[in-house]
Amino acid sequence: MITAADVDYEGSIEIPTDLMEAAGLWEGEKVLVASITSGNRLETYVQPGQPGTGNIIINGGAAHRIKKGERVAIMAFGLSEAPVLARKILLDETNQVIRAGY
Repeated sequence: MITAADVDYEGSIEIPTDLMEAAGLWEGEKVLVASITSGNRLETYVQPGQPGTGNIIINGGAAHRIKKGERVAIMAFGLSEAPVLARKILLDETNQVIRAGY
């Protein structure tokens, strides 16, 4: 769930570091953000946020496409010669992990 949208920031999606770790995301990693609410999609990069807050903030021009309160899927992709298992986490309305796994 997007908790804030700030068009006056230079861009990115801010994700608490505890959620970044649970999902296996890196600072600066390119991600695809898809709004389950509106259907909008965009690419941006991950910026670390305060752990434990549940604050997922969309910044910059992306905040015109995805707004506060929208449910989103955040996806990262990797290239590998070996199979890659997707790491998935499901969050509740306050962005607390309710299910994690591969």
